[in-house]
Amino acid sequence: MSAIDGRVLITGAAGGIGETLARTLAGRARPLILSARRLDQLETLASDLAAETLECDFESRTDLDNLVDAAGPLDLLVLNAALPASGPLLEYEIDQIDRAIEVNLRAPLVMARLVAEGMAARCRGHIVFIASLAGKAASPGSTMYCATKFGLRGAALSMRQDLEASGVGVSVICPGFVSDAGMFADSGASVPKAVGTVTTQQVADATVKAIDNNRAELDVAPFGLKLGAAVAQVAPQLAAKGQKASGGHKLAHVMSKSQSAKR
Repeated sequence: MSAIDGRVLITGAAGGIGETLARTLAGRARPLILSARRLDQLETLASDLAAETLECDFESRTDLDNLVDAAGPLDLLVLNAALPASGPLLEYEIDQIDRAIEVNLRAPLVMARLVAEGMAARCRGHIVFIASLAGKAASPGSTMYCATKFGLRGAALSMRQDLEASGVGVSVICPGFVSDAGMFADSGASVPKAVGTVTTQQVADATVKAIDNNRAELDVAPFGLKLGAAVAQVAPQLAAKGQKASGGHKLAHVMSKSQSAKR
């Protein structure tokens, strides 16, 4: 039986990648549970998919505990909720640093830990972390986003090894720039044609592939961007020069300016 065939919870389901994930997984989830910071954000989607809804603000540790309890035993957990967390570190107040870490790193790890306990006891289940290529390649103007996505990716790959013997799968999905919804699309920024973008549907399809085939990690980006991320992991200084030459600092400025209110 596929890990998708059962009780599924998707966090951050109100829009962007989360909404597309919900629509893609709906036919194989029994039931499908959607979570967002406000329930009114989920009304139309939940009605379309006959899904259950649960409210959870990842800044609230009480909300997080309540979400895990209310969701019950899960066969699939997709951890998608996150903040944009754009901008240079020197523009961040200390409480904004704490918020980025709380929402983008601590909350998904706590959820994974609590849900994985039941999965391991039942010897089945799958956990998916929606990370980013920013968790493999640092870029200007994204200190907190890179910090949390690097951390999330590393934790997912380590947790996968810890849970392997129990029959529980763990996958991490690393999208590049997503064109049709989400933080990049909302920013109004653009990237060179040579860099390229992907769609939320491509991210959702990769997520299904990772679950069905128990893949450790899948990058979702055009070839050139995947290559750039690979270079950044072995030659970060070279990659930084390439980003500067291709307008990476201008892109970072546009995204930071458009998203500063969301920190």
